[in-house]
Amino acid sequence: MKIVVLGAGALGAYFGARWQEAGHEVINLVRDGRAEQLEEQGLQLHSAMGDYTVPEPIIATSPEQIEEPNLVFLAVKGYHLHGTLEWLHQLAQKGAKVFPVLNGMEHISILQKELGEEAVLGGLSYIIATLDDQGHVVHTSEFHDLVFGPLHPSQQQICEELALACNQANLNGTLSPNILEDMWKKYMFISAFSGITAAVNQPIGAIKSYPQTFRIAERVLDEMKQLAVAHKIELTDEHVANAFERLRGFDYDMTSSMHQDRRKGLPLEVEHLHGGALRLGNAVNLSMPYTETIYGMIKPYEAYEH
Repeated sequence: MKIVVLGAGALGAYFGARWQEAGHEVINLVRDGRAEQLEEQGLQLHSAMGDYTVPEPIIATSPEQIEEPNLVFLAVKGYHLHGTLEWLHQLAQKGAKVFPVLNGMEHISILQKELGEEAVLGGLSYIIATLDDQGHVVHTSEFHDLVFGPLHPSQQQICEELALACNQANLNGTLSPNILEDMWKKYMFISAFSGITAAVNQPIGAIKSYPQTFRIAERVLDEMKQLAVAHKIELTDEHVANAFERLRGFDYDMTSSMHQDRRKGLPLEVEHLHGGALRLGNAVNLSMPYTETIYGMIKPYEAYEH
């Protein structure tokens, strides 16, 4: 496959490198600063699942440099979504389908409105990775999972090709028959995990030490379940219980990327994640007091701190 990685941060660069390692053509479509860094430092994965150095990363700084792409792996933060739409338009016009792995749900309707329903796949990822000072990927988790599926009947073939590409690569790829439900389950989980760790500014272990604090994460899970149900996605109390058990099973130092970003003084995705949930709640007259509180607590740290 010919895959364009748009957003070659930790997540995009990791999966892009894994596909390239398996023999697929991967083009990193990046802004000038990241392009310079990739040219100077190259691209390496330092990973619990095996290190890899990309021999010669292919870099583009404009869609005009890319011919006949099959797939765009859209791995930007929520607050950068609108800045990518023009590039995505050009790539979609060249025939590429877009595979977004942003957290949340709001981006799907934005992308479908901009690019047409046939262009946008459903997808999500589970990985904990960050970039070091050289711009190399440090992958610290045992998991590196992609889940994807068609949101339009015309997308079955590209999804099957993507499943094959993932199968050949050192990562876990799953073609889901019910991708919307999977995306909502992730949204429910990440809202609670990112929300509580970023708001309290502590890893999950410290939060679990205080039942009063940990209970708030459970309440956020429950609100997100109600939100999914209101949007015709059948999440259940069992899904909430499973997500809570997953949080309970995390190691003491495990934390969310949003909390890592807060510690580094980077912008936070709180508007895309929790703000998005509240907007989706307003649309169906659902009150979400715990989510609203978490949102209000994180909001002051949303922009750069230094």
